Amino acid sequence: MKIVWKNKAKAGGVSGGIGGKKRSRQLPITLNPDLPFDKGEDEASTAAGGEADSKNLNDGQEDLTNEDRIRNLVECFRSEGNQLAEDGKYHEALGKWEAGVSLEPKNAVLHEQKAQILLEIGDSWNAIKAATQATELEPLWCEAWITLGRAQLNFGEPDSAIESFDRALEIKPNHEETLTDRNTAIRLVKKRKLLQASGLDVADNRYKVTDKVESV
Repeated sequence: MKIVWKNKAKAGGVSGGIGGKKRSRQLPITLNPDLPFDKGEDEASTAAGGEADSKNLNDGQEDLTNEDRIRNLVECFRSEGNQLAEDGKYHEALGKWEAGVSLEPKNAVLHEQKAQILLEIGDSWNAIKAATQATELEPLWCEAWITLGRAQLNFGEPDSAIESFDRALEIKPNHEETLTDRNTAIRLVKKRKLLQASGLDVADNRYKVTDKVESV
């Protein structure tokens, strides 16, 4: 499953993205059949119809378990976040998905979407944590490993990124984007080794994806 979202506010950005199911319809409002007033004879027929409608609505709600209600609410948060992300409102989208995660902590899709947005706003460390959650919940989800690798690469850990990209390639061999990102990580590792061999100060051996990496 590849989640895709279009960034209207900014071209480029993190590859891959957030996709969109239609927003779940809200549950109907339950009517109260015991309103505090007397009904006259002329109202008896109308009252009976109202009570029947109310009973039908209540029956519909009773058919939903608490788990179903939570799932519907989480999907609502996810859909709203998708739209906000598509409009470039990343912090607002993040808030929606965090609300969804608080209700359904084992939702791997929300964790992966959070990681993408955190990368977009430059918070690579928290992106790593969110993407790691996604891979732990769905270890066979290729895109979760790709997002984790990109977060590690942006955080300056190309060795860890290579491991994550390798996991993704085990699931989807010859995946073009993954191979490209993995080659970037390999070049960064080689660059670091060259600096170490030259005797230069490499105490800070972290490199960003945006760093210029020359062929070695």
